[in-house]
Amino acid sequence: MPKQNKLPRVAYFCMEYGLNSGLPIFAGGLGILAGDFLKAARDLNLPMIGIGILWRQDYTEQFIGEDGWPYDVYPHYDYEFVKDTGITVNVEVEGRQVPCRVRLVDQYGNAPLYLLDTNVPGSEYGWITNKLYGGGSSERITQEIVLGIGGVRLLRALNIDVDVYHFNEGHAVLAGIELIREKMAEGLSFEEALQVTRRQVVFTTHTPVEAGNEKHNHGELEKLGAYNGLTYEQMLRLGGDPFNMTEAALRLCTVANAVSNIHGHTARAMWRHVADTGPIVSITNGVHVPTWQAPEIGQAFKDGGDLWEPHQKAKQELIAFAEQHTDAKLNPDALIVGFARRAAGYKRSDLIFRNTEIIDPLLKEGKMQLIFSGKAHPDDHEGKRIIRDLVAMDRKYKDAVVFLENYNMEIARLLVRGCDVWLNNPLRPLEASGTSGMKAAVNGVLNLSVVDGWVGEGPQHGVSGWLLDTHHSHADPQQQNMEDLQALYKVLFEEVIPTYYHDRERWLDMMRASIDMSHYKFSAVRMVREYYELMYNRVMEQQDEMAAPWLMPHCSDSEQHHYLT
Repeated sequence: MPKQNKLPRVAYFCMEYGLNSGLPIFAGGLGILAGDFLKAARDLNLPMIGIGILWRQDYTEQFIGEDGWPYDVYPHYDYEFVKDTGITVNVEVEGRQVPCRVRLVDQYGNAPLYLLDTNVPGSEYGWITNKLYGGGSSERITQEIVLGIGGVRLLRALNIDVDVYHFNEGHAVLAGIELIREKMAEGLSFEEALQVTRRQVVFTTHTPVEAGNEKHNHGELEKLGAYNGLTYEQMLRLGGDPFNMTEAALRLCTVANAVSNIHGHTARAMWRHVADTGPIVSITNGVHVPTWQAPEIGQAFKDGGDLWEPHQKAKQELIAFAEQHTDAKLNPDALIVGFARRAAGYKRSDLIFRNTEIIDPLLKEGKMQLIFSGKAHPDDHEGKRIIRDLVAMDRKYKDAVVFLENYNMEIARLLVRGCDVWLNNPLRPLEASGTSGMKAAVNGVLNLSVVDGWVGEGPQHGVSGWLLDTHHSHADPQQQNMEDLQALYKVLFEEVIPTYYHDRERWLDMMRASIDMSHYKFSAVRMVREYYELMYNRVMEQQDEMAAPWLMPHCSDSEQHHYLT
């Protein structure tokens, strides 16, 4: 059993947190997940501390220019409502001390969020915590020094005792380097310090996209101070050369997890070549239902009442917002299909437009309306091109296609509550989870989706959504695009549209089935409980037994999951 049968106290490290629209310190799904994680921990009265960075200029606000291209704006936020604890910790960058103020978001009670801020009067290093994911490799490394090394020092300065360190993505890996340094300072060898550290750390990997797993040059890491007293040989032992943040996190943890069952298979195959790591198990993401579900929808579902009236109310709110911010006049009685995500090639935001001859009549007749939103990384030209192409469709089909600029939590909440159908068509198997579909599902918005990420565990075709399961994965993306596009059009024309317009009773049954399927199984409450039951408690048991970490570098999926049973 865990120490004295107590719940483990967890320090949760993440580069971004999406808690509310008034604290824009997040870029997208990773941050929203972290915010929902803390909210669920609060709801369950679990002992958790969030650690992050107070980004002064947001990720970006992104608007559409006259030429249809998105452009970026960086406002400066004062965040006067974020408390100053009066405590400052120092990290070292290029041999110089960088002071980091410790700020506090305490509205989550038992799950407070501490944020590091280098905007200290008289310091020349305020730029480090200005832009989330801004700048190049050097800027990113310095930010990760603040998050990881600074985050551990924050805990020490506040005298917070921690049982488990949870690294949400590889950005927090340098916290593991700091833990090793501390133990070596106490007289342990590097290998001894590594083994002790492993018994305290868990790691969540998210992206199966190769470019999403950071690699850094060792010379740059050493110069900037990320080595933190370790040698090249020791850093090589952890992350290889170039230094791979995900590989290092896998070697630093007792156990790691993927964020859906499908992603678990993908991640184990992706990292199978990396020896001496913790196993990768699967804990599917969830969403904070009170944040994302319309209260009227939740109450109607609970009471067994009519879902159509509260759904139409949410739909009218979405339409009113769209009309206020664009010149589109949407029809509340016509089908609205929504698509809102980060603009990235593999998400294929524009797939439905790949054969406009087929959908042109639907759009011109007003039988289908499409609403899109999303941001591209400021330096991602392909992502911005995708947005430009969606804006072109908006301008071509004035009252049938809408692009809502400057995607944020407010727009996301309106969309996942007010659309009729939620479209999701990533290129398999690159969607690790896809929590926007969960948010739609808890509102009775029916998913129309490729079977990837969470969808493999959720909607049933024709019962609680529709699945584009073509049963094939092609090496050639163009062939996959064509096959998925044909499947999308087939389901849309033969099932979605006829049901919406001619079988309202079945549609309402599907809405109820969608909420029933998702409101607990894909909730953040279920997710956080699983982290405690399947990961944090296991780490505590490992610490009590002083056993070696679960090191299974070349084992089957069933062996990876053995410890869960």
